[in-house]
Amino acid sequence: MMKRMVTLMRRAILIPRPEVALSPWPHPAFSPNRTPAPPFTGYQARYLAAKQGKPPHGKGKKFHPKPTKTEKLEKQEVEIKQHMTVSELARAMNKDIDHVYEALLNTEVDIDDLEPDAYLEEKWIKEVVKRSGMKYKYARLAEVKVRENKDAQRQPPGDPAKLVSRPPVVTIMGHVDHGKTTLLDSLRKTQVAAMEAGGITQHIGAFLVQLPSGEKITFLDTPGHAAFSAMRARGALVTDIVILVVAADDGVMNQTIESIQHAKTAKVPIILAVNKCDKPQADPKRVKEQLLAHDIVCEEYGGDVQAIHVSALKGDNLMELAEATVTLAEVLELKADPSCLVEGTVVESRTDKGKGPVTTAVIQRGTIRRGATLVAGKTWAKVRFLFDQNDQLMSEAGPGSPVQIVGWKELPSAGEEILEVESEQRAREVVEWRAYAEEQDKLKEEQQAIEVKTREHQESYRRERESLAHLSWRQRKAAMYRANKHRMSQRPSEKTESDQLTMPLIIKGDVDGSVEAILNILESYDAHHQCQMDIVHFGVGDISENDINMAETFSGVIYGFNVEANKPIQQMAAKKSVPVKLHKVIYKLIDDLKEELSSKLAPIIQEKVIGEASVLAMFTVTVGKKKVPVAGCRVQKGHLDKKMKFRLTRGRDVVWEGSLTALKHHKDDVQSVKTGMECGLCLDEDVEFKPGDDIVCYEDSEVQQKISWDPGF
Repeated sequence: MMKRMVTLMRRAILIPRPEVALSPWPHPAFSPNRTPAPPFTGYQARYLAAKQGKPPHGKGKKFHPKPTKTEKLEKQEVEIKQHMTVSELARAMNKDIDHVYEALLNTEVDIDDLEPDAYLEEKWIKEVVKRSGMKYKYARLAEVKVRENKDAQRQPPGDPAKLVSRPPVVTIMGHVDHGKTTLLDSLRKTQVAAMEAGGITQHIGAFLVQLPSGEKITFLDTPGHAAFSAMRARGALVTDIVILVVAADDGVMNQTIESIQHAKTAKVPIILAVNKCDKPQADPKRVKEQLLAHDIVCEEYGGDVQAIHVSALKGDNLMELAEATVTLAEVLELKADPSCLVEGTVVESRTDKGKGPVTTAVIQRGTIRRGATLVAGKTWAKVRFLFDQNDQLMSEAGPGSPVQIVGWKELPSAGEEILEVESEQRAREVVEWRAYAEEQDKLKEEQQAIEVKTREHQESYRRERESLAHLSWRQRKAAMYRANKHRMSQRPSEKTESDQLTMPLIIKGDVDGSVEAILNILESYDAHHQCQMDIVHFGVGDISENDINMAETFSGVIYGFNVEANKPIQQMAAKKSVPVKLHKVIYKLIDDLKEELSSKLAPIIQEKVIGEASVLAMFTVTVGKKKVPVAGCRVQKGHLDKKMKFRLTRGRDVVWEGSLTALKHHKDDVQSVKTGMECGLCLDEDVEFKPGDDIVCYEDSEVQQKISWDPGF
């Protein structure tokens, strides 16, 4: 019946009609005198709208109209590859990083520890793309060519016929203040110790000393302070002979033992110089006996270590020490080829205002001249100038000689190996290869760390799943939702910062070794639970405008060691409220740093007891219409001061804390009562006193906390 009615209606509305005038629309809003509508010509068609999703005829089947070509939405294709980072995947999908994090919710991936530069496994890359309603395709793999190793290498041993004798490189080592630098001063007739801040050596000094007999010795004076362990180790590795200086009045100390260990590690022979033998309390025999415990056996005890008794201050037996050094050098037959390419070691590096990056180096092979092209670490140099230890210009320096080299593109690190190459192009190749090799090594380390972290998280995820295995899928979903609700409520980029105290630091030093020593000390920092210490930047050279801007950005403190900050820089720092702290002695810098860290800590309230009294009796007095309890007391210790706080204790229980409303001695109102005196006192609350109660008078004071970090000196 319904089909028939629909058919009839369709036929009726498609029949052509004659031209007739239409009557006005029967609606009260229209006037009856309204002008009739124009006559209608043509066909009038009306289509019945079918409900979307319902068939126009028939029952039980849903109707899905086919979309047109323009309506078809193709899924976005994402090019993926192995080892994509979170940020790389987000860029490939044209999404932000948070989108990737959200797609990884409720998976085995620990998004709390996932950084934007962290690498994702291939299956999680695919999962993110699928969950985002996209499809993936593998990026076309470029042909990976194994890069040729273009690193510079040491040359093989040269022709023995070309070898010539070279000066020995001798390192003076020992405990701080045992006279190492004074000994060297006496040998070269200078006053270096007087110029050193605090009277201690804080750099490796390299000097060439010519003895009256004509022999030359290159001396390295290493710092004895505990902070400069790395410098001593570097000096031992460069040297041929170690002169171990031990004070006869002090004996074997911590840095003495450490110096012995460095010499043994480098397999370098030792000459013992027992210094300060001119002092009345000197005992050289005791020093030699102490050294036996560290396998340093002197010749008089049947060993092979020469022992020379000297006085560096008075110059006693210094020539005997020099002759012993030359004799040992002859036994070692120290020779080198002066005609081959240069090989050496960076002993120290610094930035000079007029010269730029400058290194102090010891040449081991070859002869260095102006114009030579050198490589050290990830930088290179076209040698512009050579200077000796007295800043005198040199034309060349041969094997065993210390030399200052000017012309580095960047500052190399102390301890780097110096190699001469044929041209500037070759130097660039070496530096590029070393940077590439370091990047690859870092990539491997990161990948290994990621794999370990992923395995740990997968194991944790598996255990979590096993604990929910007995639940239905609905119950499991609900349990996982409750467990991960805190993650879903907050995007990683919206995580609030913690209330942890932090102290950002910028470290500047005059030479690379000084910065290295300071950083080594800061590595021992173990009080992060009190205040987090972050080193945002470190470098060599004077305080610069960039340092001030960086410190302002991070709200940090600048510490300078043996560097300067000119007046405009100081004014800029004061304007931006950036603390700049300059020091010339390393342990004073560390002490200042400890005080600065302590100042970050909140002060603690410490109670100080002023006096104690015992309650003898209780009585009441009438004040107006009110009866007030009064305690009759005797002061047992200290004094009671009405302005301070008071506490009433009964046995171990605290009955009351507060302040006094009245303090009387006999009938007089008093401000304080001393030991042995009797008094009456009223409290700010109604408290029932009992004989034997104790009254304690105290004050609260703020005491600044101290950082618990102990750097060891």
